[in-house]
Amino acid sequence: MTIEVQANLSSVQIAETIREAILEAIPGAEIEVSPGGIGHFEIRVEAGVFEGLGRVKQQQLVYGAIAGLLSGSNPPVHAIDKLDCIVP
Repeated sequence: MTIEVQANLSSVQIAETIREAILEAIPGAEIEVSPGGIGHFEIRVEAGVFEGLGRVKQQQLVYGAIAGLLSGSNPPVHAIDKLDCIVP
């Protein structure tokens, strides 16, 4: 999925875009996204879909949802400093 983001968005607006992208990929998830430094974010996702999956598979679901925000010549997201995937 390609995610288009305006170049002049604030960290808070990018955080909301991240949250929406994850919610689209993992419907019903409880998601918190906190901006850190420029282009850096912390993400917490609680979802039943994580049950029975190892930590790497859980994180791959989240990274897959936001891959479009991490790629390209000038991506709005440079790093995910912390990613917590939680089974409710």
